[in-house]
Amino acid sequence: MTAKPPPGPSRTRRLTVAQALVEFLAHQYTERDGRRHRLINACWGIFGHGNVAGIGQALLESQDALPYLQGRNEQAMVHAAVGYARQSDRLSAHAVTTSIGPGATNLVTGAALATVNRLPVLLLPGDAFATRPADPVLQQLEVPYAGDVSVNDALRPVSRYFDRVHRPEALIPAALQAMRVLADPVETGAVTLALPQDVQAEAYDWPEEFFADRVWRIARPAPDPDALAAAVHALRTARRPLLIAGGGVHHSEAEDALRAFADRTGIPVASTQAGKGSLRHDHPADIGGIGHTGTATAAALAREADLVLGVGTRYTDFTTASATLFAAPEVRFVNLNIASFDSHKLGAHALVADARAGLEALTEALSGHRVEAAYEAGYRTAKADWEARVDAAYAADDASARPSQTQVLGALDALVDDTDILLNAAGSLPADLHKLWRARSRRQYHLEYGYSCMGYEIPAAIGVRLAAPDRPVWALVGDGTYLMNPTEIVTAVQEGVNINLVLIQNHGYASIGGLSQQTGGERFGTDYRFRAADGTYTGAPLPVDLAANAASLGMEVLRAATVGELRAALATARATNRPTCVYVETETADTVPGAPGAQAWWDVPVAETATRPAAVAARAVYDRHAAGRRRHL
Repeated sequence: MTAKPPPGPSRTRRLTVAQALVEFLAHQYTERDGRRHRLINACWGIFGHGNVAGIGQALLESQDALPYLQGRNEQAMVHAAVGYARQSDRLSAHAVTTSIGPGATNLVTGAALATVNRLPVLLLPGDAFATRPADPVLQQLEVPYAGDVSVNDALRPVSRYFDRVHRPEALIPAALQAMRVLADPVETGAVTLALPQDVQAEAYDWPEEFFADRVWRIARPAPDPDALAAAVHALRTARRPLLIAGGGVHHSEAEDALRAFADRTGIPVASTQAGKGSLRHDHPADIGGIGHTGTATAAALAREADLVLGVGTRYTDFTTASATLFAAPEVRFVNLNIASFDSHKLGAHALVADARAGLEALTEALSGHRVEAAYEAGYRTAKADWEARVDAAYAADDASARPSQTQVLGALDALVDDTDILLNAAGSLPADLHKLWRARSRRQYHLEYGYSCMGYEIPAAIGVRLAAPDRPVWALVGDGTYLMNPTEIVTAVQEGVNINLVLIQNHGYASIGGLSQQTGGERFGTDYRFRAADGTYTGAPLPVDLAANAASLGMEVLRAATVGELRAALATARATNRPTCVYVETETADTVPGAPGAQAWWDVPVAETATRPAAVAARAVYDRHAAGRRRHL
């Protein structure tokens, strides 16, 4: 037998670090259920010193392999990437590159939003020179006690993985770890690879294997049999069970499995902001939003529930009404979550599994079990009562009148179909939408409420439209949110991304204004009106024309002064093929009935000592609610 000759030297390619990274990203894929997706499908960027001659040059050479998207604000680029990732069920993501200095620090808010919401985004900020030929360089942060610190270190606490690539060869393990985290449904969030500007341009002989197609397979782990048996026993013995659907239902594409579970068991389903739409609004078991911004139906059932089955939820304070909502003395929790960290919250029995796999296993194991007929009939009656309240909030009989905010939602509700997507993140709209919106399909309802970041909606709408180019996309914003971040309108126009903006003018921070009033702050600092010398508002609105501003940035703008004009403008916007804004000034809730008030408490501490009567009275109300808090152990 002739011995085989020894293997020859590995083939290599000589590329810069930036060129190698771009080439590597173009060959990364995720795969779930036999379907393959590009993991990094495009790169957003604003160029400056620190990335223009490195990543910028590499993207120029590789536009077919990794498309480039030009943004106007670094934070907004991350929001766009997050919107894309969420609409893509976390199976595909975008990268974001910036210069060093302020370009990099502008990423922090977007990174925090991505990590809080468990959504993948790859951040590629430039960094100061690794070789330090001149020290300091422009925009370099000097730290007397640490020579290896830069402003990019501000991204460490808001990143799920962080590395600084000081040498070309260090890119190989850093890039592989970055992809691992981005593709992991438990670990995912913002991933940061800080790239010193001199290292980006340095050439290296890369092994060809680094550029081979690599598939990151996303498994659907099934529940442990013993844990499943215990969960089934808890559900079979419960008399008043309630299921809470969180964002994990959507991420897992578990909507059909949830519907099958509800059909078999009759257990009512409430949803978090991230989970809304897990069941269609007209499913008999769907009882709407849960928690502080939820429905009266869901709140009543939560207070009396003896078992809560959480599926893919993080149990934020809005969901639990700051630990006051689940009030039954005997209440227990079963948490189905792919993340062990979340499954153990509230002293729950942990069912660590993929949401779809777990729901399918529960449905099969609960064969023949259904809640008592009286319980089912009761929540269905309550659901019908709430729907009547939604109808009342949406009603607008006088087409010549100025609409309220809820009537704006009603006009949109009458227009859209299963294909439309709504985006929102902050202000008074999240509460109205969570209570009132009738979600017709998966991923129609897109609320970023983990970080509740003002200015998210417009850039995220661009990302969503890029992920779902055949679906109408609506970004709903108030005047306060619009003023935070309108610049990506220019991006939508330049890139030809057809989004619809509904811009609601109510002359200030309506949500925080209301909260200020409730907590004794007397709406201080929350109004967009002229102020007198004594600090009071004169009542005259500022001479600011936000519609003209949107038009100046390139949008088609339709002004709607009445209910009738609003209906016509929305229909026109939906039919257009270019970015369009519907601008409407709304009537206040003082003159037109709005959404029902909060159905559950939210803990915002009030001054324990104060001289103004409003704060003293608010503290008394606070103490009364706070007495209902409990720890579920």
